[in-house]
Amino acid sequence: IFRRRAVPLLGEGGNDPLVQNIADKPPGYTQFASLLNLTQRIKMARLRISIFLTFLHFGHTFSSVGLDASEMPTMGTSEEPTPAPAAPRRREKPITLEDILPDDPMLYDKMAPPKVEDHPTIVRFHVTVMSLDSIDESSMTFVADIFFAQSWQDYRLQMPENMTGDYRLLPVQWLNDIWRPDSFFKNAKKVTFQEMTIPNHYVWIYNDTTILYMVKLNLLLSCVMNFKTYPHDTQSCSMQIESLSHTTDDLVFLWDPQIPLVVDRIELPQLDLVNNVTGDCSQSYSTGNFTCLEVIFTLKRRLGYYIFHTYIPTCLIVIMSWISFWIKPEAVPARVTLGVTSLLTLSTQHANSQKSLPPVSYIKAIDVFMSTCTIFVFFSLMEYALINVILGDFVDSDRSMIKSSFRSMTKRLSTKFRRSKNKTRKNSCMSDGGQSASELEDAEAVVAATAAANTAKYRLRADHQTCRRRAICVDRVSRVLFPFLFGVFNAGYWIVYMFVYVDEALTI
Repeated sequence: IFRRRAVPLLGEGGNDPLVQNIADKPPGYTQFASLLNLTQRIKMARLRISIFLTFLHFGHTFSSVGLDASEMPTMGTSEEPTPAPAAPRRREKPITLEDILPDDPMLYDKMAPPKVEDHPTIVRFHVTVMSLDSIDESSMTFVADIFFAQSWQDYRLQMPENMTGDYRLLPVQWLNDIWRPDSFFKNAKKVTFQEMTIPNHYVWIYNDTTILYMVKLNLLLSCVMNFKTYPHDTQSCSMQIESLSHTTDDLVFLWDPQIPLVVDRIELPQLDLVNNVTGDCSQSYSTGNFTCLEVIFTLKRRLGYYIFHTYIPTCLIVIMSWISFWIKPEAVPARVTLGVTSLLTLSTQHANSQKSLPPVSYIKAIDVFMSTCTIFVFFSLMEYALINVILGDFVDSDRSMIKSSFRSMTKRLSTKFRRSKNKTRKNSCMSDGGQSASELEDAEAVVAATAAANTAKYRLRADHQTCRRRAICVDRVSRVLFPFLFGVFNAGYWIVYMFVYVDEALTI
């Protein structure tokens, strides 16, 4: 491309039509032809310079990206340039346990914590709570799924020379040959290590010889619960982490200063997680003071289930017992059956409300409500007993008096009737067909007995009406008094357990 091509000049060569026709041209045409030839030479020089500069630019571009001359695209081809192969990634050389342990084994004791100038070793903790479930009031336990991380610095270890990153993943089995914190869950009844699909734990070592151990656990924890305000209660359950064999002179547990605790969004069927805090639970024993950390979960019970399954049915049973106040006093079977049925149903309801709770010796809020409702049903049954007494005293006394008068009158009449019958037989022949004096006396006795019976009957009816009015008056008073007292009790109950005890629980 860069080879120079000969270009004939004007006036040279016999084949140039301009030269052949010069003779035919007028004078002065020779100067014009020379000027035209010079212009063509300048244009050709410019073209050559531009082509040279273009190829010089392409050559500089390809050389900057590291292409060889053989890899440069040729003119007139549509093939793309072949990229250079990537350099292989440098891999770290595997390390062994001997690479991080001191050269002299006597300088490392895996049973002794790495203390610096007699200062206690500090272990920092981080906990991620993924779920809280299986809260059992009868056994006072709950289940927690957590990620448990603890980190500490062991200055006695040495870093391998081929470690280039900020940290390195180590085999978990190495923890058996180096010192590790003796932390355990103080209030745990059962700890389950997760192994699906692989063992859920790992160990990192950082450049400053800090070791991080992370593990996923399932914990069955005990929780001391107080049911005095059940089901309006607020429970505080904790997860405590304590050192087993090292006192605070050798080992101190601290929460991670940046993110000590992470709690995922947790939904429980009967409880709300209203708060969670971290704290210190270090405690002194006969062997010394041992470091301890704790996470406190504040759980408030939801009332929706208990309102629809305990409170509303119980109130309806109490109201049902008041129907007897509108039944007439003489309907003894109806009123007694209604009262006894309400009392037995309420007793069953009270027993069902205690199924999920342990037997405790103190009085609970649900006991106050159910016992008071039972008292209301019992007094509604006693109210009918009072009405029955009011009706029965006067009626029974009048009936007994009437029966005794009828007996005495019947006895007298029967005696007189026998005497008059005997006299009638003796004087039958002497009689002239008229009535004797004894017959008249018997008739008068019958009339007197009938009048006395009617009088007693009217008096019994009057006394019965009086007693019935008194019984109805008692029913009318009960129709107002029982609902009023029950409403006052409910108002006081809900105010006390919804506001007073709630404020005290939150303050504690």
